[in-house]
Amino acid sequence: MKGAGGSEGGLGQFFVGLAMVIAGSYLFLQRVSVSSGYWDFGGRNAFGLSLIPLLVGIAMLFFNGKSVPGRLLTGGGFLIIVVGIIANMRVYFGPASLFDTLLILGLMAGGIGLVARSLRDIGSATRDRAE
Repeated sequence: MKGAGGSEGGLGQFFVGLAMVIAGSYLFLQRVSVSSGYWDFGGRNAFGLSLIPLLVGIAMLFFNGKSVPGRLLTGGGFLIIVVGIIANMRVYFGPASLFDTLLILGLMAGGIGLVARSLRDIGSATRDRAE
């Protein structure tokens, strides 16, 4: 019977590591605050302007569902909106004690290490040591 990822690694290590990554990520994300900024273009609010390609593309697709320009405008308009939202986000790591921060980062790093170790092929590790 194979272990995690089809390797000979341990399933127990994989699940312990996965639990550590999940716990560390949860604690990390509980400390992060996200807010949005002012979306401007040339000193003016540009959110409405970014909707124009999307709306024109949708209108073209309602007129002709196979319209290539309509698909390009709809996809491009959606991409502009997603990129604009991400570009105007502000992410802050909230106040935390040094112990909490080290615990969070240690859980995440240790969990990633255990998951990676469990997915490694044990046969290759034995060959590496023999060389």
